[in-house]
Amino acid sequence: MNRSILKSTFSLLNTDHVQLNKNWNYKNVTSTFYRLYYIDGGEGKLYNTTDELRLEEGYLYLIPSFTTCNYYCDNYLSQYYVTFSEESADGSSLFSSNRKLFKIKAAEADIICFEKVLQLNPNRSLLHVSYNPAVYEKRPVLKTFTELNEFMHVSAYVETYGILLQLISRFLKPEHFFVEDNSVIHSKISDAINYIQTNLQSVITVADLAKRANHNPDYFSRLFYENTGERPLTYIQSKRIERAQLLLTTTNMPFYEIATETGFENLSYFSRIFKNITGQTPSSYKKHSLVI
Repeated sequence: MNRSILKSTFSLLNTDHVQLNKNWNYKNVTSTFYRLYYIDGGEGKLYNTTDELRLEEGYLYLIPSFTTCNYYCDNYLSQYYVTFSEESADGSSLFSSNRKLFKIKAAEADIICFEKVLQLNPNRSLLHVSYNPAVYEKRPVLKTFTELNEFMHVSAYVETYGILLQLISRFLKPEHFFVEDNSVIHSKISDAINYIQTNLQSVITVADLAKRANHNPDYFSRLFYENTGERPLTYIQSKRIERAQLLLTTTNMPFYEIATETGFENLSYFSRIFKNITGQTPSSYKKHSLVI
C-alpha cells in the first residue's frame, strides 16, 4: 500500500476562503483534479447518483478526481477550498478504488492546515477567473494555475506539498478508505503499464507488449491479469477513455481529434468504447460535465 501511495505527486491549483450564495449551483461536474473543502459557516449540499452529503460547519469534504458531483447552496455557505492535481508515472491514482464523496469531522489541526495553505499561497483564488467550472477547468487555465508552483520559494512549495499530504491522509483511515491488495507488481508488467500510459496515442497490441516482456501473448496476458486484475486490452481501453475524459473536460478539441489523440482508429470505434465504459456518448459526457 505504501509503495502505491508514493507513486502519486500532488500539486496545488487553487485555494481561498469564500462566502457563497445560491449562485453556487453546478451540476454534473467531473473534475480532472481533487477538491477539498472545510466548511466554517452556512450549509449546502454535494450529491451524485450514489452519494448525498450535507455541507455543514465543522466538517471536511473531499471529491476525488474524475468523481462526478453536483454542488448546491440555497442561501449562504462559507468555506475554505483547496484544489490540487495528481500525477504518477504509471497513470495510477491513489483514489482509483474510492471515487466517492467523503465527509469527516474536522480537527483543530485541519483548520490550521487550511489557513496555512492560504497564507503560503495568497494569490491562488478562483476569484480572478470564475467559479464556473466551464471556465476554470479549461486546459490553458489549469496550466496557468499549475505553473504558479514554479514561481514559489522552495520552502513555501515544500511546506504546501507537505500540508496537502497531511490533509489527504485524513481521508485514508480504514473506516473511510478501501485498501486494495497492492502487492509488489511484476517488473515486466510495471514496464508495460508505463509504456501504455506514455503511448496512448499510438497503436498498442498485446503482441507488442508481450514481445517487450519477452513472453508469448497468452502467458503475458495471464501475468498482466494476475498483477492488475484486468486483461491488457481492457486496461489499455480504460486508460484511453480516461485520457479522453480529460480532453473532453479541459479542451475544445473536436471529437475526431480526441479519438486520434487517444489511439482509436476511427471516431465510430472511439464513441462505442467510450459509451461502453462510461455509459454516455462523448457528446453527452461533454455536455453534462459543463452544465450549470
